[in-house]
Amino acid sequence: MRDCVFIEFCVADSKDVKISFDKTKFGFSCLGGTDNVKHENEVDLFEAIDENESKHKRTDRSVLCYLRKAQPGKAWPRLTKEKAKLSWLSVDFNNWKDWEDDSDEEMGNFDQFSDVSVMH
Repeated sequence: MRDCVFIEFCVADSKDVKISFDKTKFGFSCLGGTDNVKHENEVDLFEAIDENESKHKRTDRSVLCYLRKAQPGKAWPRLTKEKAKLSWLSVDFNNWKDWEDDSDEEMGNFDQFSDVSVMH
C-alpha cells in the first residue's frame, strides 16, 4: 500500500478521541485508561496528505489512523518532517510490508475503514 500510512496509538479504553487531519500534519488527543490520563500529539508529516480521505477508527485497545497520501505511490523515508527521533514512535514490524509485496488484493484487508466517518 504505497498510497497510505497507518498510525496506531495504543491507548486502552480511550474516551473523547479527537483527530484532526491537515495538509501536512495531524493531531491526536484522547483520555485513556481508568484514570483518564490525557494523551496528546501533533505530528508534522514528511509529505502532504489528503485530509478529506484520511480516517480513524477507535477500538477498546487503540486508535488506528489511516493517512491517505496526497501523492500516491511516492515513498516516505520516514513519517515526520524532521529527522529527530520521537520517543513515542516506533515501527510496527508485525504489520510491516515490503514495497515489492504490494498487491491490489490486499486492499480487502482495509475494508475496516469503509464504515469510518471522515473527521474535518
